[in-house]
Order: sequence, then structure tokens, then C-alpha cells
Amino acid sequence: MILAAGILAFVTVERVLELLLAKRNTRHLLARGGIEVAARHYPLIVALHAAWLIGLWVFAWDAPVSLGWLGLFALLQIGRLWVLMTLKGRWTTRIIVVPGETLVTAGPYRFLSHPNYAVVIGEIAVLPLAFGLPWFALMFGILNAGVLTIRISAENRALRSLTR
Repeated sequence: MILAAGILAFVTVERVLELLLAKRNTRHLLARGGIEVAARHYPLIVALHAAWLIGLWVFAWDAPVSLGWLGLFALLQIGRLWVLMTLKGRWTTRIIVVPGETLVTAGPYRFLSHPNYAVVIGEIAVLPLAFGLPWFALMFGILNAGVLTIRISAENRALRSLTR
């Protein structure tokens, strides 16, 4: 179905643009004295997200699309944009701590400590469900939970160093 391929093309372009933005922001944060923390788990995150997207192309490129799940996915994209707009140049796919910076407490950060991860958890489940792939959503949801356990723990330690 052409709709499924269009959605996957949109998500692929969105992810590539986000990686370019993250690379630019990372470069700027490091130039301002930022320190990358817990970089060893980063390849695992990249591998998980790449496998998720590649797997969706393999299994769902011509799948029928559930408009209800797709609507929820669209809401998650609004959440993603809210996070990006709130963090601005501080948003990156890595954990970068800039000494002297304060924690962001505006936007979705007023309600959640890690709204970006809430969006990612939703996306990893909802998009496969939109294509009728509950087994795929479950499998990647479990894998993502493992990666986020490592990631959030490392990020919390890094963020606590800002408040000392």
C-alpha cells in the first residue's frame, strides 16, 4: 500500500534530519565545553533504532494502515517537536553535559523528567501497531526497555552533576 511506504519514507527522512541536527548540536555543545557521558552504550541505541526502521521497511512497506494508530503516531510527532523546540540547541542523541548549565524545566519537562524517551517508547510501539505488527512492537519494545534502562540511568547520573 502506498500509504505505508509514504509513512516509512517520512519517518526515515525525519530520522536522518534529526541525526544531522543532533550532530550539529553535539558539535556546538562540545565547543562550549560540554562533556560526553556514557558514550559506550551509544552504538547500541543506534543499532536498535536502525534495526527498528529497517525491520519496518521489510515487514510493513506495503501493509494496510490503521488510521487510529496512525493518529496516535501523529500525536507523538507533536510531542517530539515539542521536546526539540524546548531543548533547541541542547537536544542531541548523545548525553552531553555542559558545566554551568541548568536543567531544562520548561515545556514537556514541567511534566516528565524524560519526555523524549516517553515519545520514543510510544513510537517504537505505535508505528508497528499501525501496520498490524504487534509482535514487532512487543519485540522492539522489550529491546528498547533494556537500552533505556542503561540510558536513563547514565543520563540521570550526568544530570545530577549539573545540580551539585
